[in-house]
Amino acid sequence: MHNMRLRAMILASAAAFAPCAATAQEFPARPVRIIVPFPPAGVADILGRVLAPPLNRALGQSVVVENRPGANTVIGAELVARAPADGHTLLIMAPSFTINAAARSKLPYDTVKDFAGVTRIASTALVIAAHPLLPAKTLKDLVALARTRPGELTFSTASILGGQRLAAEQFADAAKIRLTNVPYNGGAPATMAAVGGHTTMVVANVAEVAPQIEAGKLRALAVTTLTRSEVLKNVPTVAESGFPGFDAANWFGAVARSATPRNVIDRLNAEIGRALQLQEVKDTLGRQGLAPAATTPAEFDAIIRREVEVNSKIIARLNLRVE
Repeated sequence: MHNMRLRAMILASAAAFAPCAATAQEFPARPVRIIVPFPPAGVADILGRVLAPPLNRALGQSVVVENRPGANTVIGAELVARAPADGHTLLIMAPSFTINAAARSKLPYDTVKDFAGVTRIASTALVIAAHPLLPAKTLKDLVALARTRPGELTFSTASILGGQRLAAEQFADAAKIRLTNVPYNGGAPATMAAVGGHTTMVVANVAEVAPQIEAGKLRALAVTTLTRSEVLKNVPTVAESGFPGFDAANWFGAVARSATPRNVIDRLNAEIGRALQLQEVKDTLGRQGLAPAATTPAEFDAIIRREVEVNSKIIARLNLRVE
């Protein structure tokens, strides 16, 4: 009888620990999806696709990149928010993810509560680039011209309210000029709008604009980070151009559903971190003007919370809410 009771206790203990063990053994149990809430060819898309092969090898499962653009990244984010909390669906996110929380009164998810940070992935400078026919060869020229034509000069961006738009509005506020935003659904179409003369200029990630600048189809006026871009070394910063301290980098990261098991989050964090150290990945990022910027999950959660708070203040001050 004693042996039977002891056996029952052992079986009960084993059953209690089974879910944790199963989770550790089962991830990944099927292909992992990386949701990119932007169209193909943009920086977020490039990040997802350069990370997919090393993650495929490390995880032993297919890693599939899916573009789900629309609604200023809300469509892609909602898809991940509704996915099972098991780490098999990740979102490549950009500042628009935190800006939406500050600029929209209604979202189909809670930006902070419904997602768990996996890691920040990379950061990049933004560039203000104008159509060659615009009579402005420097940022100071642009400011002088904009003051004579308030609201007439237009700038295209990758979304209605993302990191590019926020940086441009902050610059316009600092320069005391009025510019008109023309949003597009992704960095590539926003860039081509400026190339085609549909907008006066574009504010975009360096990678999306550099080929057009090199081809003479756009003129770079300034980059938005405190230091010059390695991709556009001859282009001055906004700070160098008369606005000391101006700094507006763009960044990208990965999040999963909240309640995803911690060991799964940690595994994904470690594998993405290792992938970012691979030479072929670093080379690809470098060509795109991206710098690896990995963090721990806890650090990235803190960054997301801080960005929501900071962006809320900027959006309130500049009256940029989107309903």
